[in-house]
Amino acid sequence: MKLPRRTFLHLAAGAAALPVLSRIAWAQAYPSRPVRIIVGFPPGGPGDIVTRLMGQWLSERLGQPFIVENRAGAAGNIGTEAVVRAPADGNAVNATLYDKLNFNFIRDIAPVAGVVRVPNVMEVNPSFPAKTAPEFIAYAKANPNKLNFGSGGNGTASHMQFELFKLMSGVSMVHVSYRGSAPALTDLLSGQIQLMFDPMPSSIGHIKAGKLRALAVTTATRSEVLPDLPTLRDFVPGYEASTWFGIVAPTNTPAEIIEKLNNAINAGLADPKIKSRLAEMGGMLLAGSPADFGKLIAEETDKWGQVIRTANIKPH
Repeated sequence: MKLPRRTFLHLAAGAAALPVLSRIAWAQAYPSRPVRIIVGFPPGGPGDIVTRLMGQWLSERLGQPFIVENRAGAAGNIGTEAVVRAPADGNAVNATLYDKLNFNFIRDIAPVAGVVRVPNVMEVNPSFPAKTAPEFIAYAKANPNKLNFGSGGNGTASHMQFELFKLMSGVSMVHVSYRGSAPALTDLLSGQIQLMFDPMPSSIGHIKAGKLRALAVTTATRSEVLPDLPTLRDFVPGYEASTWFGIVAPTNTPAEIIEKLNNAINAGLADPKIKSRLAEMGGMLLAGSPADFGKLIAEETDKWGQVIRTANIKPH
């Protein structure tokens, strides 16, 4: 099982057969046509928000439209498989989870660049009785399996972070799986579900407007965007989690194209306007090389694979 907390990019066909010099020339001319960025979740969610921001930058930087295409379902795996099956030509992007897939995520994708890491927020509807994380834990323990937790889908980052919370806090709740965090957030705002661990980009506006009550952030340290909000590990010792986004391409995409995209993305992360926008979302930048991003993917896959095995989580 692999976690869907990233956004991936598919890049041009037949590249591996080209001589080195022509491949370099081809990479210099890339992109020569529009590029699809495939997001495995519906519009309005955190991955969609971050992807559209970077897609606009890449369009301006590289001179061709980077078109965001939402392919929701199976915790991002439908979108991921679309990228894996695409020609390795530099023209699409997505994120992943399950055991029995038609692809192997680590094997079948090429890391391009990390973009940003964001805290998730433990949050409730303002009408909910608990006003702090300890109060919520006490309420949930006093009412086992009577509260609903919503996530962006089975095996998504928000789901995994909740399962880790369950393991470490001892609460028992009902998991309600949605096709993306945006519809789950809608039900939290209306009081249909009681709790979410939503990535900060999609929740920060509702929190500041008083439409949601934030109880804690999931990261090891407080967020500069919500400095008065405690960390969950203040009450659940050792707890730490976050959601990250990045771009990958199909395996065998020419290294020259990956380098060109990596350079463009890192330039975007250094741009004051993009830095400011991501900071407003609580983001911590993940600028670095493709190898750096590949290392992060491997480490996170291992960490959350352990949670999946310990909690005996099955896709459904």
